[in-house]
Amino acid sequence: MPRKPRFFLPDVPVHIVQRGHNREAVFFEDDDYRAYLGWLKAASAKYDCQIHAYCLMTNHIHLLVTPSTKTGVTLMMQYIGRFYVPYINHKYGKTGSIWEGRYKASLVDAEHYLLQCMRYIELNPVAADMVRVAGEYLWSSYRCNAEGKPDPLLTPHPVFTEFTVGGEERDAYKALFNVHQDEIEQDHKQIAAAVQTGTPLASGRFREQVELALGQKVGQARRGRPAGYKATKVPEGNGQRGFKGL
Repeated sequence: MPRKPRFFLPDVPVHIVQRGHNREAVFFEDDDYRAYLGWLKAASAKYDCQIHAYCLMTNHIHLLVTPSTKTGVTLMMQYIGRFYVPYINHKYGKTGSIWEGRYKASLVDAEHYLLQCMRYIELNPVAADMVRVAGEYLWSSYRCNAEGKPDPLLTPHPVFTEFTVGGEERDAYKALFNVHQDEIEQDHKQIAAAVQTGTPLASGRFREQVELALGQKVGQARRGRPAGYKATKVPEGNGQRGFKGL
């Protein structure tokens, strides 16, 4: 089967997912996570890619990145692979690629979906029953984005900055993790489908703008909420559990 194309545009966020070969582990101890994050930091700086959110799971990774050039993400991921794959193979006596084919990528309509995508990424350890709440997981961006703890890897996106303005403890962002479970599940399905198919996670207008910029159709027909949907600043309920991680 032909490979699904991946689409990148300067200054447009993209959700990246990369899995271990046969869904096997790609991180085995704390030093492995630290090594990956170190190369991610170096690569993102080298190729001018801003990292807004991340989660390193045992057998896959999630990144939310805004590149400044069309090739930035590709070069960044190649750079990481050139260092991290040999590191793991040498350390654990493995051979070949540790990754399952190419990483997947989905452009993100920042105005309507950036915050939901960040939440989805940072809830993955909760979804996998690895921790009770997102703040307990060491290898994600949650403690920086939600609690304000320093993380030199991250650059806040303007949408995130505007959403959290005036709150030293970023209460507005933390509140997004306490919405009703049904909303979490609906977001999960839409985000998972978008990244799996390479379809923009977007409103209809944004998708049209992307296709105009690229000069071609992208992904599959849009599903999910209508254009104009935004996360509420005053969510209710408790939605930290109850959906499957991508």
